[in-house]
Amino acid sequence: LLLFIMLKSINIYESISEYEAGYDNRTKKSLNVIREKNSKKRMFDAHVKSGFITFTAEEAGSTIGLAKLSTYQLLEYTTDNVFKPSPVWKKMDVNTVITLVNAGDMVHFRGMLSGNNTYDNYTQFTMTGKIAAKGNCNALWNYNNLNAPLKVYCGYYMFSGCTSLTTAPELPATTLASYCYRYMFSGCTSLTQAPELPATTLASECYYYMFSGCTSLTTAPVLPVTTLAWGCYNGMFQGCTSLTQAPELPATTLTYYCYSSMFYGCTSLTIAPELPATTLAGMCYEGMFSGCISLTITPELPATTLAEQCYWYMFKGCTSLVQAPELPATTLADWCYYEMFYGCTSLTQAPELPATTLASNCYHSMFFNCTGLTTAPSILPATTLAQSCYYYMFYGCTSLTQEPELPATTLSEYCYCCMFQGCTSLTQAPELPATTLAESCYIGMFSGCSNLKYIKCLATDISATNCTKGWVNSVSPTGTFVKVEGVEWETGNSGIPTGWEVEEEYVPYVTFIAEEAGSTIGLANLSSYQTLQYKTSSSDWTSMSETTNITLDNIGDKVYVRGI
Repeated sequence: LLLFIMLKSINIYESISEYEAGYDNRTKKSLNVIREKNSKKRMFDAHVKSGFITFTAEEAGSTIGLAKLSTYQLLEYTTDNVFKPSPVWKKMDVNTVITLVNAGDMVHFRGMLSGNNTYDNYTQFTMTGKIAAKGNCNALWNYNNLNAPLKVYCGYYMFSGCTSLTTAPELPATTLASYCYRYMFSGCTSLTQAPELPATTLASECYYYMFSGCTSLTTAPVLPVTTLAWGCYNGMFQGCTSLTQAPELPATTLTYYCYSSMFYGCTSLTIAPELPATTLAGMCYEGMFSGCISLTITPELPATTLAEQCYWYMFKGCTSLVQAPELPATTLADWCYYEMFYGCTSLTQAPELPATTLASNCYHSMFFNCTGLTTAPSILPATTLAQSCYYYMFYGCTSLTQEPELPATTLSEYCYCCMFQGCTSLTQAPELPATTLAESCYIGMFSGCSNLKYIKCLATDISATNCTKGWVNSVSPTGTFVKVEGVEWETGNSGIPTGWEVEEEYVPYVTFIAEEAGSTIGLANLSSYQTLQYKTSSSDWTSMSETTNITLDNIGDKVYVRGI
C-alpha cells in the first residue's frame, strides 16, 4: 500500500518495444510493468530483463564486428544510454566495426531471427581487445519476446573464435532447438566461466562442441537433464585444458553419441563424473575422456548389455590412469571396447572380461600400447570367436608377463590377429586348443615377442589362408613348440620358429578296421557343434563332412577318426 502512495502513475506495456516507444510518458515515480503478449507474466522494470544484451570494453580500443550475418538475422546496435529517452538503434552488417574507445564503454545489441539458420547460413561476431557480455542472449533472436522458442542453429558459431570475450551472455532457455548452441563459444580462450544452462528439454546436437577449445574455462555449468538427445553433449568441453571438475551427469538412458568426446583433451581433469546409465546407445561414450592425461579416477560402468562402439577410445591416452573400471558386460556389440584404454601407460592390470558371446572387433586394440600393463584378464572365456574380436588387443604391451587363458575352439577370420605383437616381456604363449584354424586367425599373433620361448598349438588343420602368417616373427631364437602328433608344419616366421625344439602331443583317436574289402565310412549327419577329422595310412589328418566317403579297399585297412 505504501508503495503505491509514493507513485504518481502505473504504466502497463504489451511488449518491450512499446515500453521503449513510450519512454517519454514515464517518470522516476512511475511503476513500469511490461506484459508480454499471450502471457500472464509481468516483469518489473529493473533494467534487468530488457530486450538487448550489452558488451562492455574491459580494455580501451576493443572492437566488435561481424564475420558473417545470417540472411534471416536482423541485428541492431546502439551506444546510447538505453535507459534514457529514445536511444537510436542502428542496423548492423558485416561491414560495421564498433570501436569502444575507453575501458567501460558499452554497446547494446538486439535482434530478430525470422527463420531457421543452417550450417552455412549463420551469424558470427568478431572481437578484439577484451570484452564482457551481459544480458539475455535471446534478445538477439527476438528482442520483443524473450521467451519465444529458439530456432534451429540460432546460436551456431555465434561467438566462435572470439578470444577477446571474457564473460558470456545468459542462456536462460529451458527448451532447446536442434544445433542451437553448436560451436557457440568454441575457441573463446579468455572465457573462464560458462553461463548457466538450465534447459531441461534438449535437442539434437544442441551443445555440440559448444565450449571446445575454451582453454581458460575452469568451471562447467550444472547439466540437470535426465533425458538426453542425439549428440547433445558431443565435444562440449573438448580441449578445455583448464577444466578441473566435470559436471554431474545423472542420465540413466543414453542416446546416440550423446557424450562422445565430451571431455576430450581436458588435460587438467582428475576425476570423471559418475555415469549411472545401464541402457547404452551407439557411440555414447566414444572418446569421452580421451587425452585426459591427469585423470586418475574413472566412473563405474555398470551396463551389462553394450551398444555398438559404446566405449570407443573412451580413456585413450589417459596416461595417469592406474586402475581400470570393472567391466561386467556379458552381451557385447561390434567395436564396443575398441581402443578403450589405448596408450594408458600407467595401467598395470586389465579388468576381468566375462563375456562369452563376442561381436565383431569387440576387443580390437583395447589395451594397445599400455606399456605398464603386466597382467591380462585371467581368462577370455569365449569358446566361439567373432571376426577380429581380439585384433591388436595387447599390441605393444611391453611389460605383459601374464597371458590370459584362451579356451576357444571355434575361430573366426582375424580373431587373434596381432593380439600380442610387440609384447617383449611375454615368455609363454597361452595354450591354443582349436583344431581347425580360420583365415588369418593367428596372423602376427606373437610377432615381436622377443622373449617368447614356449608355444603349444593343438591345431590339426592349418590349411586356412594366411592362418599363421608371420605369427612368430622375431620371437626368441630358442624355445619349445608343442604340436599334435603327425601334423606337418613349415619352419620359419609363419610356422614353427627356426631353432626351436619340437615336441609332439598324442591325440586320442578311434580306429576303424575293415573286415570286408571295399567297406566304406561316411556321415549321415554332422552336428554343428562337432568337429571330426580322419587319417589313413596314405593321408594326413583331414576334416570330415557329410560329403566325406572313405573307402577301405582291403580287409585290414584302417582309418583313424578323432574329434571335438
